[in-house]
Amino acid sequence: MELSPLASGAGLWSVLPPLLAIVLALLTKEVVFSLSMGILAGAGIYAAAAPLAPHQVPVAIASLVTQSIGDGDHLPVLVFAFFMGPLIAAMTRAGGAQAFGAWAVRNLRTAVGAQLATVVFGLLFFVDDYFNCLTIGNVMRPVTDKMRISREKLAYFVDATAAPICIIAPISTWAAYIVSIYADNVAGVPGMAAFLRAIPFNLYSILSILMVLWLAVRRGGDFGPMAAAEARARAGDPAGPAAAEARDEALDPSVVSARGRVWDLAVPVVVLVASGIALMLYLGGYWAAPAEGAAPATVFSAIGDTQAALAFATASFLGLVAAFALYVPRRVVSYREFFACIPAGIRMMVSALIILVLAWTLSTICNKLLGIDSFIAGSVDRAARAGVLPLAVLPAALFLLAAVIAFSTGTSWGTFGILIPIAIAVCDKVDPSLNALVLSSILSGSVMGDHCSPISDTTILSSTGAQCRHIDHVRTQLPYALLVGAVSAVGYVVAGLSRSLPYAASAGLTLAISAALLVAALLAIPRLGRRA
Repeated sequence: MELSPLASGAGLWSVLPPLLAIVLALLTKEVVFSLSMGILAGAGIYAAAAPLAPHQVPVAIASLVTQSIGDGDHLPVLVFAFFMGPLIAAMTRAGGAQAFGAWAVRNLRTAVGAQLATVVFGLLFFVDDYFNCLTIGNVMRPVTDKMRISREKLAYFVDATAAPICIIAPISTWAAYIVSIYADNVAGVPGMAAFLRAIPFNLYSILSILMVLWLAVRRGGDFGPMAAAEARARAGDPAGPAAAEARDEALDPSVVSARGRVWDLAVPVVVLVASGIALMLYLGGYWAAPAEGAAPATVFSAIGDTQAALAFATASFLGLVAAFALYVPRRVVSYREFFACIPAGIRMMVSALIILVLAWTLSTICNKLLGIDSFIAGSVDRAARAGVLPLAVLPAALFLLAAVIAFSTGTSWGTFGILIPIAIAVCDKVDPSLNALVLSSILSGSVMGDHCSPISDTTILSSTGAQCRHIDHVRTQLPYALLVGAVSAVGYVVAGLSRSLPYAASAGLTLAISAALLVAALLAIPRLGRRA
């Protein structure tokens, strides 16, 4: 069934479906129900405006679900998760995860060491955020469980080091995408140069990394719902409500192999990482012979032209093959035991896959049919062109706008594509020197909104990798993301006011004030919470 976008959009009504889904998720803690209600609301608004006959609405919803699965990289992401589940199950059943946990306990020894290791691993996996979300959580979960660190804290560390490091690393799928958008809209200005110039002003990402490092070395520095989760973990229950939901007979601790060694975890993960990066370069044409007269592909250009989701979907399958070759011939697990892990691993991923599909469907309705992105972005664009927004607060305003769009739609990449061309057009007319600052504010705001949103795919994958209930991850991460976002908004006001200073001076002043504000808040808020 072909569904055409509403000619003039749904206006303010386009905001209702994601807002309803988010509010219901926070109130009921039932994400599938909440997303379903958002989809029904969006379909109802579209049906009334299109218009559609009542009997056409169920067909339209089914068509939207199918369309969202086949859209862009969505299907390869599902395949990636589909193979990752059995791989995780096999590593667990073979005893590799248990052996790594025992090794880490002997060598890391403290909860602080385990938390720092999680953060460092998260920062090292800077090529792609999807890969980071599923891999780091699953590798570090046995360690953090033994150190009595809550699953919610693990999910936060994973989420807060995935997109933030990807968006400031020049060699990443994020950088390649951003540079391509910028290059398409600014003639004569190298996209990579603009990206590098924007890095020091990418406040939300930099401050998020600072915050996770701070919380990693200060075990008592948590506040809000995360403090309660950590207290529960210290009492001996790091998994919390997720423990009962994740239980599976095929992965019962009593049947985990006693023959497992650390390399039974390390080898499949290394194969996964190495083949994922190699496949990204291959699919991007890095090793292909250049056309006559054309320059050979560089690492960055290959990453820019690659299909990251397909590369990691293939890599997860190769990791599973490597696990089979490593475990079965050595009789760490039998042939039957290995293949029993496949349905067990798929069952482990079912909840995440359902949430992903529903979130993508809601995003498809709001963006492609109701025009929520155009409505929000157009409103601010008109305000900026009319001079209602002073130039000094334009970066902060765009930061908040990007956060609202990413929060409502669950996609930071979609927000980049919507706002960067609009913001650059505005800057070209009013003050071209603002381009780098405005670019960084959009990137930061998009990541913040993505972190806060229950319908974001990276938020969903982070809770999946940590095996934490999704709504618990959202609820515990939200105060942290809002704190960093509030400090970043103030930082962008400072950057806007100091834009007449030399670039280095403005960047240094902005970062110093922002970091000082964040540290002051992180010192004060836990103390206030303990007094309350």
